[in-house]
Formats: sequence, C-alpha cells, structure tokens
Amino acid sequence: MIKNNLCFNFLKKDTSIIPLLFIFLIVICFSLAGVSLTLVVEQVSVRFIRNGILVLSLVIPITAGMGLNFAITVGTMAAQAAFLISLNMNLQGGVGVLVTLIISILLGGIIGYILGILMNKVKGKEMITSIVIAAIANYIYQLIFMAGFGSIIPINNEKIALNSNMGVKNMVDLRSYKGFFESFGSIKIGGISVSIFLILIVILTGFMVYYLLNTPLGQRIKAIGISEEKSENIGINVDKTRVLVMIISTVLAAIGQFIYLQNIGSLNVYTEHLNTDVMSCAALLAGGASIRKASVKNALCGTVILHILLVLSPLAGQNFFENVALGEYFRTFIMYGVIALALIINIRLDNNEIK
Repeated sequence: MIKNNLCFNFLKKDTSIIPLLFIFLIVICFSLAGVSLTLVVEQVSVRFIRNGILVLSLVIPITAGMGLNFAITVGTMAAQAAFLISLNMNLQGGVGVLVTLIISILLGGIIGYILGILMNKVKGKEMITSIVIAAIANYIYQLIFMAGFGSIIPINNEKIALNSNMGVKNMVDLRSYKGFFESFGSIKIGGISVSIFLILIVILTGFMVYYLLNTPLGQRIKAIGISEEKSENIGINVDKTRVLVMIISTVLAAIGQFIYLQNIGSLNVYTEHLNTDVMSCAALLAGGASIRKASVKNALCGTVILHILLVLSPLAGQNFFENVALGEYFRTFIMYGVIALALIINIRLDNNEIK
C-alpha cells in the first residue's frame, strides 16, 4: 500500500518533468545550433503570436474532463473559410478584417454547438471522436472549396479562383489584412517586425480564459471535470455546459487561426489547417499540462518552450549530423512524442487511482 502511494505521488509530478526535459533539450540544441539568442527570440515571438490562442483553446475542454480537443482543426477551417468569403466579396483592409473576424466567430460558434452535441453522445471517448470528426470535416472543407466554389458558390473575385472557374487557388494573398494589424505599431527584433498589438491580444486571451475558469461557469466546468455524476446531483446541467465548452473552444480556435493567417499574410487553402491540432496539443503538454488538467500557464509557457525547440532542432540536427533531414524528423518526433508521453503518464495515473 505504501509502495503504491509512493508510486502515485511520483507519477503526479511526472507532467512537471516534461517542461524540464524540454528545457534540457533546448540547452543541448542551442549549443549545437550555433545561432544567436536574438534569432531565437525573433522567431519564437512570431510563433507565440501565431499559435498562442490556438493552444489556449485546448485548456477549457481539458478542464471539463473532455481531454485533448483535436477538433480545434474544424475551428481553424472556419477561419479559413471566413477569409475566403471575405476575399470573394472583395473586402480588403480594416473592413475585410472586421467581416472576417465576425464570420470566423459565427462559424466557430455554430460548429462548436454541433461538436458539443456530438461529444455528449460519446462521453468518455471525446478524444478519439474529435480526431475522427476533424478528418471528416477536412474532406467536407476540401469538397466545398474544390468543387462547390464556382458551381454552387458564385465567383465574385476571379483572383482567388482557378482558371477553370471551379475551385479556389492553392495559395491566396492576405497582405492587406496583415498590413492592418501592423499599422497599430510593432517592435523590431532582429530583422523582423513583431506586432505589439497581437502579442497583447494573445496575453489578453490568456487572462480571459483564466477569468472564465474562475467565474460560476468556470466552477461548473471544473466540477464536471472532476465528476459528471456528482455534478448532476448538485443540479449542474452537464450536457449544456459541455456544449458551451465546445463552443468556446471552437471559437477560440477560429480566432487563433484568424490571427495566425493574417500574421503570415497568405493562406494555403487546402493544407494550412493540417497539424494545427497536433502542434497545439504538443505545445500545451510541453508546458506541463496533462489530458486531465491544464492551465493558462501551461498553454503560454508550453507555446514558448515547444517553439524554441522547433526553431533550434533542425539547425542542431544539421550541424551535429551534417544532415538537414534529421533535424526535420526530430521536429516531427517532438510533436508526436510529447503527446504519446503524456498519454502514457495519464494512463499510469488512472491505473494507480483505480488501485
């Protein structure tokens, strides 16, 4: 009995070991990469802006006991669809940004509501279901903009359409949207201008998520994450709250992808959303979160930690092995490896709780 308790107490600390492991790898990669600290700060600042909100969108579903929400990919597709709708309406600059953001939120809300209903039908299997839903949604999205655009959806902007007048081009230009946010001011880090406004938006979103989790709604979400049965007994409408959780998560994912795309200044229509779920989950887990517990701190710190390593690993691999490809393989290994490690740790935690 004592042995089991000691084992369980050690396992409870396992998730905190993950950030330390990443920091250890960062130190090694930094020494091998041979790059300046300025370059790392420059690249990570941009990546923090582009991915911060996407990672934050995972926090609330985990708190509600729904695990990693891989269906945030559907939210990212909503943002991409919003950009294409605005471009097809020939909306540019500030007006285009505002319309795109509104459409992204509306689509994210509708999709989140549908996802919430579906998740209520598969309680206990949300993670695997979210993976399947994301895969199905990807094909629906591709079908709409490959075949529906030009046949069912009228073309108002020929610049984004293929020459056959059916389907959207693989790459579309979003520079007018990028310029709008840069006009609010930026700081120069190395050779890149980093938007102060967007950094503040990411940090503000983190505060909003933190605040939400400390409101009465947040307390209900936490209670459901601990025990759905006990939550029902004290009068909490579990199904309704879970639907709200999925709406919030999907809307945040749509906003996150909106920030990501306008910051890049271009949209790869058919592949931009791929791996956004894996990257975001890996970042959250790299910050010390688990599939049962996550915080804003885990999300923001994990985003920084993971992307420092993703910046350094290809360069370190190139210098150490004299092979660029090995660095790229290591980058992919990190993303999937940290998810696998976190899942193993949580399975061991569950087994020890049962014992």
